[in-house]
Amino acid sequence: MSDKTPSRAPSLTERRKAATQLDIARAAVELFTERGPDDTTAEDVALRAGVALRTFYRYFRSKQDAVAPLLAGGADRWRADLAATAPGTPLADALERSVTASLTPADAEAEEELRRTRGLLRAAAGDPALRAVWYRVNQESEERLREVLAGLAGPDADPLGVRLVAAAATDAIRIALEAWAEPEGEPPVRGEGSPAALAVHCLRELTGGIGMLRR
Repeated sequence: MSDKTPSRAPSLTERRKAATQLDIARAAVELFTERGPDDTTAEDVALRAGVALRTFYRYFRSKQDAVAPLLAGGADRWRADLAATAPGTPLADALERSVTASLTPADAEAEEELRRTRGLLRAAAGDPALRAVWYRVNQESEERLREVLAGLAGPDADPLGVRLVAAAATDAIRIALEAWAEPEGEPPVRGEGSPAALAVHCLRELTGGIGMLRR
């Protein structure tokens, strides 16, 4: 289903399920950041989230898999924002605007979520299973992004060009967040050196030779 296709509103049961999954994801990220994945068990995550262990395993196969909803949520919001681009906007401008908006926290809650992502990426540096979840979420987002880009580019757009843009835009955000997470201390969340600034830089470098994005 395309990100631009209208869909029915989720049921109360579906909303509760999504809320529980997000609670578990946040608990997992907190514990991985505090203790590291090796010193965190699925039982620890369930306890922090306030759910039974059987509830944890109803939704997730492993402790690492539990972080996926938190990571995917940011990608979902980015694609939705991009899909809402005003008609006639050049695709390169739309991408930069949406990337900047998605990675610039609008309030304290969004800033905290960005910092949680940083803590998770730092924890993933030493955990192959956690890195695999991060890469999987990015791959799934890239595949969904193609539909959004195809809709914005129009029916005459080159399919290969659409795939290239989707890959470059997804990697721009991934690389920017990874680079932002690496240094010690507290890196900026706005302005120079922030995820948004790094992502726009990466986007321009990676898409410079893609014809459909030339202004």
